[in-house]
Amino acid sequence: MSQQVPPPDTLFPHYRQNIQDFRQDLIRTVSKYAQPDVRKAFWQVANTLLPYMGLWALMIATVVYEWPFWTTLLLTIPAAGFLVRLFILFHDCCHGAFFPSRLANRVLGYITGILTFTPFEDWQRTHIIHHGASGNLDRRGVGDVWTLTVDEYLAASRIKRLVYRLFRNPLILFSVVPLFLFLIIQRFPSPGAKKRERSSVIYTNLAIAAIIILMSLTLGFKAYLLIQLPVIFMAATTGMWLFYVQHQYEDVYWARQQNWDLISSGLEGSSYYKLPKVLQWMAGNIGLHHIHHVRANIPNYNLQRCQNEVPLLQTVKALTLLESFKSLWLNLWDEEKQKLVSFYSIRLLTRLNCQSG
Repeated sequence: MSQQVPPPDTLFPHYRQNIQDFRQDLIRTVSKYAQPDVRKAFWQVANTLLPYMGLWALMIATVVYEWPFWTTLLLTIPAAGFLVRLFILFHDCCHGAFFPSRLANRVLGYITGILTFTPFEDWQRTHIIHHGASGNLDRRGVGDVWTLTVDEYLAASRIKRLVYRLFRNPLILFSVVPLFLFLIIQRFPSPGAKKRERSSVIYTNLAIAAIIILMSLTLGFKAYLLIQLPVIFMAATTGMWLFYVQHQYEDVYWARQQNWDLISSGLEGSSYYKLPKVLQWMAGNIGLHHIHHVRANIPNYNLQRCQNEVPLLQTVKALTLLESFKSLWLNLWDEEKQKLVSFYSIRLLTRLNCQSG
């Protein structure tokens, strides 16, 4: 790709006029970063799985020696962080990106899937669907956050509006929903799952059940829950937030099927979530989501280098940690304004319509 990059304010409209050439150039440029590195992969396994298991050992010790429960809770915080990072390794395995070997990706995918309460093959299928439909208004519903347009919301029944508002309420969306998803929903095959995906759910459930039985017999079921529930709750909530903010911000990209474009959905419909270095490390570089949706099989450990070395990617506006919290109040896609808007703006619109009528 040429190093002469158009100004950021004209970049994407310019390339949408030459989208076929742009797509080929961009894919060709980033392809060199889609090369798994065995040494980096094993290093990430070591610096993620070993600390996580070590924290579990410490938490078990606090229970066995009857230390105050707050000491256990303090340890669950970093444990949850490492569990989030384990999920990123799982995620890379689902894309066949973490190891060069397909078998190695599958083995680690199943192991990390069991630890994160997520069936490997089944989640892999729905996540691939997500990548092929992200930002497509006519293909919503698989692997994404429930999003209605303004017109759909205004035309919905009172019951549907109430359910939607409850679902999008931050207190529900980042507490009840992630727990329900990881502990309940993922215990069953997703709609459309075939034999292989259904089997992965069964194997994962059996492995989780075996761990629970073993921990109950050795540590006690109550003690196990006192450790596992806080860890999975904090990790699931963090994971839900990361996934949410990746595709839910004011100027995100959504389009109808006839106008939808895969590259645009990646560069404009997936955020560059610029986190502090410690949080970026814990989140496995998943904040560089604009790159991930351009080329999904780039391993997480190559994403930052790709960002640093490809000028075009640097023109994508970063979403800071502080700015990202504004996304909590953006709930509906306005097709006319081409941006996410709040429920409050809809109330104003409804009120103005009533006054004009």
